[in-house]
Amino acid sequence: MSDDSELFDESVADLDPAMLIIKSFLEHMEYTLGKDKYTALTRDVFSALSYSVRDRLIARWLDTQQAYYNEDPKRVYYVSMEFLMGRSLENALMNLEFLDDFRSAMESLGYDFSEIIEVEQDAGLGNGGLGRLAACFLDSMATMSIPAYGYGIRYEYGIFRQKIVDGAQVELPDNWLRYTNPWEFDRQQHLHKVNFYGKVIEKKDPDGRTFLDWVDTEHVMAIAHDTPIPGYGTHTVNTLRLWSAKASREFDLKFFNEGNYIRALEKKMTSENISKVLYPADNVKEGRELRLKQEYFLASATVHDVLYRFKKFHADLRHLPEKVVVQLNDTHPALCIPEMMRVLMDLERFSWEDAWEVTRKTFAYTNHTILPEALEKWPVWFFEQILPRHLLIIYEINEKFLVDVKNRFPADDSRIERMSIIEEAWERKIRMAHLAIVGSFSVNGVAALHTEILKKDLFKDFYDMYPERFNNKTNGITQRRWLKKANPGLSALITEAIGDGWVKDLDQLKKLRPLADDPLFRASWQVVKLRAKERLAAYILKHNCIAVDIHSLFDCQVKRIHEYKRQLLNVLQIIAVYNRIKTGLAGEIPPRTFIFSGKAAPSYTMAKLIIRLINGAAELINNDPAIHGKLKIIFLANYSVSLAEMIFPAADLSEQISTAGTEASGTGNMKFTLNGALTIGTLDGANIEIMEEVGAENIFIFGMNSDEVAAMRRNYSPKDWYNGNPELKKVIDQIGNGTFSPAEPNLFQPLVDSLLSSDSYMLLADFASYMKSQEEVNRLYLDSGAWYRKSIINTASVGKFSSDRTIREYARDIWAVAPHIVGSRTGRTPDDSMDDTGISL
Repeated sequence: MSDDSELFDESVADLDPAMLIIKSFLEHMEYTLGKDKYTALTRDVFSALSYSVRDRLIARWLDTQQAYYNEDPKRVYYVSMEFLMGRSLENALMNLEFLDDFRSAMESLGYDFSEIIEVEQDAGLGNGGLGRLAACFLDSMATMSIPAYGYGIRYEYGIFRQKIVDGAQVELPDNWLRYTNPWEFDRQQHLHKVNFYGKVIEKKDPDGRTFLDWVDTEHVMAIAHDTPIPGYGTHTVNTLRLWSAKASREFDLKFFNEGNYIRALEKKMTSENISKVLYPADNVKEGRELRLKQEYFLASATVHDVLYRFKKFHADLRHLPEKVVVQLNDTHPALCIPEMMRVLMDLERFSWEDAWEVTRKTFAYTNHTILPEALEKWPVWFFEQILPRHLLIIYEINEKFLVDVKNRFPADDSRIERMSIIEEAWERKIRMAHLAIVGSFSVNGVAALHTEILKKDLFKDFYDMYPERFNNKTNGITQRRWLKKANPGLSALITEAIGDGWVKDLDQLKKLRPLADDPLFRASWQVVKLRAKERLAAYILKHNCIAVDIHSLFDCQVKRIHEYKRQLLNVLQIIAVYNRIKTGLAGEIPPRTFIFSGKAAPSYTMAKLIIRLINGAAELINNDPAIHGKLKIIFLANYSVSLAEMIFPAADLSEQISTAGTEASGTGNMKFTLNGALTIGTLDGANIEIMEEVGAENIFIFGMNSDEVAAMRRNYSPKDWYNGNPELKKVIDQIGNGTFSPAEPNLFQPLVDSLLSSDSYMLLADFASYMKSQEEVNRLYLDSGAWYRKSIINTASVGKFSSDRTIREYARDIWAVAPHIVGSRTGRTPDDSMDDTGISL
C-alpha cells in the first residue's frame, strides 16, 4: 500500500470522488480492520473496500426504510428456503453505478481490482435454480422500487463444495462465514421465539371461551441478519432478512444444576443446528427431522416478524391482506399458513372463520416442479411429535376443505381422496402442495407449458375447483448480473451499438436485430465471444490442467446433476460421435469442447454415477490421439454463481435437453441465450417460449413433445430402441463393459440396467433425433457468419425473459402493489418508528 496518510488531513469537501473513495478505503483499513500497508492481506483489502461500498449503501437503505414507514405502502414478503446470492461487491458497485470510480481508485493505489473481486466467497445459500431465481427477483424488486423484503435462513454452511477425486464427486463443507461477511448487519436484539414438540391443551379465556394452548415446548430463538439489496439506477435499497438459530439460554439449567455441564452444552448446540447446514440429507430420519425444523423455523420467525411490522401501523389484523402479501417460493415455506392460523386464533383470539379469511387472502404460492415424486410430503407422525398444534390446524383446514369439495362434487368420492391434504397411504403424509393451494389466493406456474400441466394434469382437481387462482408467471433473470456484470465485453459492445437503456428495459435489445446482418458488427461480436472463451480456457487450464481450443465449439450443459435433466443423453451422443471419428464416419465436423458442471445431491447415487461416467469418458477421449483434437470433455468442479458468470459468456451452444414435460421452467436457458449461445433442446419448460421469441429457425429443437411423451410412456419398451439402433446399442454396451472404467468394469452397470429396464426419462427414444439435431449444429458452426448472425438474433430476442418483466406481472396480477419511488432524505434521526435495531420498519 502506498503512503497516503496525508489524505486524512484533507477537507472532505475539497476531495474529488476518487479521493473520497481512497479516503474511505484507507480509514476502514486502519480504523475498522486495524491494518496498514505492511500487514494488510488481499482479503483485508477486499474487506476495507466492501465497507467503503457499504457506507454508500447504508444512506439509501435508511432512506428506503424511512420512506416505507412514513408512507405505509403495501409490502411484499418473498419467503424462500434458498437464496443463491453469489458475490456482492461487484454487483453492489454496478447497481450503485460506482464500479468504474472504485476500480480506478483502487488501481491508482496499485491494487489489481480483479484480484480483489476474486477474494469474496460466494453466498451459496441454495442448491440451484430456485435460490438463484429468488436472488434475481430481489434485484428486480429493488430496481423497480417495489416495497419488498426477502426472508430466508442464514445457513452457516451453504451448498457443499464439490471436489472431483478419481472422477467422483466428493462433498466438502462450505464454511462461507469463515471470514467476516461485510454485507450483513446483525440484529441481535431483534428476535423471535420458535417452539417445537410439547403438547396441546384446552384452556378458557376470561370470557369463558375455549381455546387451545401449545405448552411444554422446547424453543429456539430466531435472530435476524439483514443484508441490503440495492436496485440499479434507483435510490431504493431493500432488505434480505436471514434468520439464524440461537439457544434460548446459554445452558439448559436442568442439566447444569445436575452437574452435567457437557450435556447442557450439547443441548445448546443441538438447538442451534437448525441454521447450521443448507438442506441436510433427507434419506435418514435425523436429516428429515432437521429439514422440517428448518422449514418451520423460517415460517414462524417470518410470520411473527411480518405481524410485528404490521402492528407498527395498524391495530386491526383483519386488514392484514390490504397491506401485506406473502409469496411462498415453492412449498418449503408453506408452514407459514398454519402458523398464521395459530397466531391469529391462539394468540390474537380470532375465530376460525376470521383467521382463515385473513390467512387465505395473505398468501400466494409458486409451484416449481412438475414431477409428482418431487412434491413435498411429510409423515403425519413427524408433525405429531414436532408440531402437534399445527397438525390439529391442518386437520381442521382439511376437514372444512373436503366438505367444500363434497358439496361441489357430490358424486365423486375418488376426488376427495385425491384432493385431501392428508394422503391416506400405509404411512399417512401431509401433502404440502395441497396445503399451499388451499391456503393461498394465487397459485402460479413458472412457464407456459408448466402452468398448463399444473392445470390439466398435476393439480387438475384443484383447477376445476379454483380456476381463478391459477396463473402463469414465466421465470426471468436479471440482466444486470447475467449480462452487464458477467459479460462486460458484450455489454460494452451492445451499449455502444444501441445505448444503455437495455439495462433497465431488456426489450430494447430488439434494436440489435438489424445489426445481425452487418458483417462488421458480427465480426466484433465474434471477437467478444472469443475473449470470453479465452478467459474460460485459462480457468480450465488452471483448474483442470487441460488446454482447450478457443476456436472449438463450446458446448455447455451446466446445472444440477439429475436424471431428468439428461446429462446422460449428452454423454451417449458424445460417445457416439467419438465412435464415428474412430471409424472414419464422422464426416466434416468442427472441433467441440463439451463443458459440464453441476452438483449431485450427496445421497443421489445415480446422479453421482453420471458424474463418474462423464469423467471416465473424458479420461479416454481427451487422451486418444486418434481423434486429432476434435473432441474434449471438461467437468468443472464446484459449480457456483461465480463460475456460471464465466461459463455463460463463453458458451456457443446451450444444452437444455430434459424430457419434455419434466422441467418447470429453467433459467440457465435464458442466461445462455442472453449471452448469445444457441440452444439445443426439447420442447420443455421455458424452451418453448424461447423458441417463440427467437424463431424456430434460430434454435435446435429435437425429440418428443410432452403429449408424445405421455402417450409413449403407456407402453414404452426401452429395449426395442436399444435393439433397433446399432449405434446406440454399441454406446450402451461400451458403458456396460468397462470401456470407460477399465479398473472397475462393472462400475456403470447400474446406469445400463436403468436404461434398459425402465429408461424413465426416455433417453433412448430421443437419441436418434438428438443426434440428427447435433449434426445440424455442426453444419451451422462451420459457417461462422451464419452462426454469429443467429447468435445476435438470440440475444436480441430475449427481452421477455428479464426478471423485471416477471416481477412486473407478479406486482400487477398477484400482489396488487405499485412501485414506491424513494428519494434522498436528510436529517434522519431515530424515533419511535425505529425498531430496537435502529432500522425503520
